[in-house]
Amino acid sequence: MYLRTFACAVMLTPAASFAQTSPVPEVVAISAPVTDRAVLRIGTVVPLRLTEELTTKGKQLRVGHRVRMETAEPILVQGVTVIPVGSPAMGEITDVTNKGMWGKSGHLAGRVLYLTVNGRQVRLSGAFDDKGVAGGVGAVAVSALVFLPAGFFMTGTSAKLPAGTIIKGFVDEDIPLEIAAASIAPMAVVAPAPLTAGGAVEPNTGAAGSVPKP
Repeated sequence: MYLRTFACAVMLTPAASFAQTSPVPEVVAISAPVTDRAVLRIGTVVPLRLTEELTTKGKQLRVGHRVRMETAEPILVQGVTVIPVGSPAMGEITDVTNKGMWGKSGHLAGRVLYLTVNGRQVRLSGAFDDKGVAGGVGAVAVSALVFLPAGFFMTGTSAKLPAGTIIKGFVDEDIPLEIAAASIAPMAVVAPAPLTAGGAVEPNTGAAGSVPKP
């Protein structure tokens, strides 16, 4: 299955041979190919942007939560945009630890799953995570020795990834591309005038009249 793209550079085929019999210069067209094939290679970096905030605050985040993202930059192959900016992508939360007593901080981790372009899912790999700040570990140790309940009630901070955070994804499969050729008119090449038996250029005649002989 080929992933169709939006534009393409045009390559020219070799020129046809020039006509040598007509006294009037002949225009020869050089045509362009209809399509060109390329491959979006595995390992290609795809910068992704979170479109939602992820946080362990409130203890609402769960393992398996689907994370909405979008491409932050266009992905080009042979100078052609094959994945536009803003293409939707999806990730998944794989680990959640909420903040707790004794200064324990929150933690979250996830992985990148895929992006969608032209109705086709492109498998991605990549990971992301964040960890909150531990809550006064040194103070907790002292408090635990002096007054146990004081250390018990000290907590760390929640993990948080704001919307707009950039996450690095990677294409996880080779994707064949079918690139449509641009609609460009053929290039015109004018054939030279034929030579006379004596080696001189034979004068051309046309609607404007003939060239007088000396």
